[in-house]
Amino acid sequence: MITRRLFLSSAALAVLSGCTSIGSRTQPISTPAIKPKPQSMPAIYGAIVDEPYPIDAVPRGVVPERYWRQQVPNPYPGEAAGTIIVDPNAFYLHLVENRETAMRYGIGVGRQGFSWSGDAVVQYKRKWPRWKAPDDMVARNPELQPYSVANGGMDPGPLNPLGARALYLFQNGEDTLYRIHGNPEANSIGKAVSSGCIRMLNHDIIDLFERARSGAKVTVKSSSMPAALS
Repeated sequence: MITRRLFLSSAALAVLSGCTSIGSRTQPISTPAIKPKPQSMPAIYGAIVDEPYPIDAVPRGVVPERYWRQQVPNPYPGEAAGTIIVDPNAFYLHLVENRETAMRYGIGVGRQGFSWSGDAVVQYKRKWPRWKAPDDMVARNPELQPYSVANGGMDPGPLNPLGARALYLFQNGEDTLYRIHGNPEANSIGKAVSSGCIRMLNHDIIDLFERARSGAKVTVKSSSMPAALS
């Protein structure tokens, strides 16, 4: 059985620790800094049990609060309602609701060399999609051959790289091979480590899936991420 690591790249979490400094006899010895407890996750990131496959709750302290789903003032008032704008540098996806508001989601993006930018449309949407490893990916990693396009791809499920939902992006009638999709690795949000595509928490892609319409305009801004960013 192939492991999750072959599909999903995730950066290690930084571990912060306090340090003790010793002064003179007349000065008190400093104590280690107390790291504040991570803020509790909102209920929207609790366990989901009514899907074909269970979706675990997002662990506390893994996804920074700035990447939690929320309604915000619309930073793109010139765009039509329903437009999706992806900003890889900020790790945000906005869905325009109207001139005043937008839904904002935290995302993970492709590292330099695997990123894509431009205008596209949501050609179609899929629940619990199959994942088919592109030929160039199979060439780089022959162990993915069982999940190639020719072999029919990988069955849906908790370890499938496309997660619970996927939006398929086309440009001028051609498949870009890039997707906005779910992702079981919460600690990949806010990072640029994958072989392309736009990753979201499974909780968030389910929400976006219900809001986004087929045929919607998608703009993916250019990325200036360094290749080794994590």
